Amino acid sequence: CYIVTGSLDDCACDVETIDAFNNERLFPKLQKLLESDYFRFYKVNLNKPCPFWTDSGLCGQNNCAVIPCPPVSIFLTLAYLYEESPDSQYVDLLLNPERFTGYKGHEAWQIWNSIYEENCFKPYTVKRPLNPMASYSGQCVEKRAFFRLVSGLHSSINIHLSARYLLDDNWFQKKWGHNVSEFQQRFDAQLTNGEGPKRLRNLYFLYLIELRALAKVLPLLQRPSFQLYTGQSTQDRQHKRVLLELLQVAKSFPLHFDETSLFAGNKEEAANLKEDFRLTFRNISRIMDCVGCFKCRLWGKLQTQGLGTALKILFSERQIEALPKSSSARLTFQLSRQEIVSLLNAFGRISTSIRELENFRSLLSKVR
Repeated sequence: CYIVTGSLDDCACDVETIDAFNNERLFPKLQKLLESDYFRFYKVNLNKPCPFWTDSGLCGQNNCAVIPCPPVSIFLTLAYLYEESPDSQYVDLLLNPERFTGYKGHEAWQIWNSIYEENCFKPYTVKRPLNPMASYSGQCVEKRAFFRLVSGLHSSINIHLSARYLLDDNWFQKKWGHNVSEFQQRFDAQLTNGEGPKRLRNLYFLYLIELRALAKVLPLLQRPSFQLYTGQSTQDRQHKRVLLELLQVAKSFPLHFDETSLFAGNKEEAANLKEDFRLTFRNISRIMDCVGCFKCRLWGKLQTQGLGTALKILFSERQIEALPKSSSARLTFQLSRQEIVSLLNAFGRISTSIRELENFRSLLSKVR
């Protein structure tokens, strides 16, 4: 089966261990948490103009539209009053699931082409953006890791588009489901000249990075002063308990990625690389404003911010370890609500992708 198995590159872990851990222990808890009010509402500005080119056409499909969320609850009303971002709106992620919208062709290609060609520390031997892992030999481990993270994100998005594909659209209903042929076009080893399995390995690499960030952020989020505030105190306490249980599960993973292998050389060079990471990631975030499909833009911006938050956590290990014991003391490391929501939802997308691979394994076995 071309869906990957065995050990992974750049880490002492294997696919089977991740599959069992995610599908049996973590995925169910995470899905329950993401349905709560704190995590289902995401504030985003979907109306920023594209800063890189002027001919970014908008998707005309109904499936590309985003359903906005009016500020009807106490939580949302307070958020609108006190958060400074007048051009942004709250979106209910449960009403706007990530799935196939019909957005494709040159416009979609241009987005990923720009990311891979200009913002991804692309190896010089790689010529085609949709064959991202042809070779990354000769790169330092940090640039190789960044490249693999973006490729993993791309793979995750493609898995969701294949798993929630529009199979039937008629006047009285729309039917969404798994499109095995679409999945094969993106990941079959023969149909992708051997690149498909590499893309899936990068998905697992991304999973390990974001899982490690969840484990590392536990000391911050378990502080009594941290609250999942929505204005419903009983539910807020319950959801914080579920969140901390989830983070403890993440921490218990036996084969975490060792982030100390990154930026371990010369301090000045390491500092410059971190700054390159930050600027490059910021540029990728701005490219998301060029996505012509609003629903695709929503999930692209959320997952980009979520991955950026994960990297922020991994880069700030010392500040997190040095957090003061007193709840009244000033914190040297903090995360905004927006960062926390994007972090958990972005990992939710990756976790769901890992789970969907199990579904595609089953479906492909029936095809054969």
